[in-house]
Amino acid sequence: MTQIEIHAPKRNERAGYKIDVSRGQRIGRVSSEWFNRPADERYLSLTDLRHSVKSRSERSKTRIVESELIRVEASRDDPERLRLMLPDTRAPVAPTHWSFGQLASLVGAPATYRRLR
Repeated sequence: MTQIEIHAPKRNERAGYKIDVSRGQRIGRVSSEWFNRPADERYLSLTDLRHSVKSRSERSKTRIVESELIRVEASRDDPERLRLMLPDTRAPVAPTHWSFGQLASLVGAPATYRRLR
């Protein structure tokens, strides 16, 4: 039978938990996956991730809209900047990369070709 020894983490009251880097391993795939993520999906700490998720949940709204009623608008002043407009709204929506990918798949366009800014 295998024996496992579990050590309690050492906590420094001022600095939080101390990490013993000599006990871990370096996996390059983790950092490469982080760098390949869109900017709105990269976080340097769990605190940053928590603040982002909390902020997003506070301003999120759910609405079911027929996909054919979603309009993509371009302006003569800035033709490179596209806006997504929903019916009965005056302001454009700001979709996440995931939701933009879902919308792009409905029209058969590659989502990576054009991300909304």
